[in-house]
Amino acid sequence: QVQLVESGGGSVQEGGSLRLSCVALRFPHSGGCMAWFRQAPGKEREGVAAVRIGGRDTYYADSVKGRFTISQDNALTTANLEMNSLKPEDTAMYTCAIKPGGYCWSKEMPPYDYWGQGTQVTVSS
Repeated sequence: QVQLVESGGGSVQEGGSLRLSCVALRFPHSGGCMAWFRQAPGKEREGVAAVRIGGRDTYYADSVKGRFTISQDNALTTANLEMNSLKPEDTAMYTCAIKPGGYCWSKEMPPYDYWGQGTQVTVSS
């Protein structure tokens, strides 16, 4: 069964940086999308960034454009999220997800098939 493993979460002060990593194991498709979501206390889950597997198309929420960068390693079932200039508003549980084919991003995020357990990011002021 597909498994996603995330790492890199932690606590950082405002203005600092963190790098999240995600690896999808036993994903049986050659294409699709990987994305990072987040959910803060009292708020709905939202898409943060997405990347087309093996491609150059990337997508970002308006709130993180210019600060976050999503990328892949040589292994195409990976998704790294470089987070810079972090703000307290970025505090949330961050979860990695993957899906085969289809759209990677939309106003209402398309359904993703497999999800990781999540990693906590806390930004203090």
